Amino acid sequence: MTTTVNVQEAKTRLSELLKSVEAGESIVIARAGKPIAELRPLQRVDLVYGGFDVVLDDRFFESLPEDEIAGWEGGAIAAG
Repeated sequence: MTTTVNVQEAKTRLSELLKSVEAGESIVIARAGKPIAELRPLQRVDLVYGGFDVVLDDRFFESLPEDEIAGWEGGAIAAG
């Protein structure tokens, strides 16, 4: 279901509208009756590589330790 609200109503009822979006509803925000934006639930995208399900989390984007970088670059790996 899609509901249309004007900008002022969206500002006033944002928390309530977000609860509706969490429940699966889409909300169209209009200015002077003209639709300008849509609030809708996000859909998670799981990537599949070579038959393995891969979901990237924040750790994927963290920097590697210096000794591990050195190992990938052909340097010596310090014994730990």
